[in-house]
Amino acid sequence: MLPIRQNVDQLGPVAGPYSHAVIHGDAVYTSGLTAFGSNSQAGGAAAQTHTIVDQLSILAESCKTSLQHLIKVTIFAVDPADIPEIREVLSDRYGENVPASSLVFVKELFSPDLRLEIEAVFAVHPV
Repeated sequence: MLPIRQNVDQLGPVAGPYSHAVIHGDAVYTSGLTAFGSNSQAGGAAAQTHTIVDQLSILAESCKTSLQHLIKVTIFAVDPADIPEIREVLSDRYGENVPASSLVFVKELFSPDLRLEIEAVFAVHPV
């Protein structure tokens, strides 16, 4: 079975050789998502986290899944001081559907005002 590569118009055009998501078997793998180009780009970590989770929700829906089926996230953050804000937003948005998670601190992201980037893996639920 070949992977299905998917871009979502609502997330804007991709700016390089990647897809927003790749569906393979019973899983959806996302590229890293940021608040770049959104109203929260210049905002704090909480605002950017909300934007990214909104994007994950849009992407999941377009791939016939949802945040309830989130398996794993990897968070790339630039400042350890942002972690309480990020955790608060994620705890609120996940509810009881808490995924496995990794947190990696990086020196910087591709734009200096970005505080974090999140990539995810979702289970595809039967339609």
